[in-house]
Amino acid sequence: MALEHAILVSLLEQPGSGYELARRFDRSIGRFWTATHQQIYRVLRRMETDGWIVAEEVAQDGRPDKKVYAPAAPGRAALAAWLREPVEPETVRHELAVKIRAAAFDDSAALTSLISEVERHRESHSALLARYLTGEQRDFPDLTALDTRQELQHVVLRGGIEYERMTLAWLDDVLATLHRLAN
Repeated sequence: MALEHAILVSLLEQPGSGYELARRFDRSIGRFWTATHQQIYRVLRRMETDGWIVAEEVAQDGRPDKKVYAPAAPGRAALAAWLREPVEPETVRHELAVKIRAAAFDDSAALTSLISEVERHRESHSALLARYLTGEQRDFPDLTALDTRQELQHVVLRGGIEYERMTLAWLDDVLATLHRLAN
């Protein structure tokens, strides 16, 4: 997948400025497709030049005008073509897992240091799970009344929730193992 596809999906869900799009990436899309604000703005310019999106100048009181982007027909066609392409299973790069294995080749002080690192990761994943669950309650209060778009957004969110739950269970297992080995 290219960043262009993630941007098109976000703009189909709701047109927005580069700033608004970057905030959406920070809040949601960025958990499964990351991009810096600079990358987003650079790709938006290219997509506009290529005719994939159109921009409307919107006046703002007391601030410079902003461009609000929306998908154009060629962008929708590119997204439709991409949707029909096969996707290869993804490989996972997990630096923490490599560190855990590497701890076998260091002194016992490495285990203590690693416990702190795993606890930090656990706190981060726990906070993300809480944000996902809060967002689920806020954005999907009635699961029986979802339209197609909402169903698909919710199934992705459920995947994120389950991923975080699985990660927390694994981190708890890692912590129990490290504590046992450190004693």
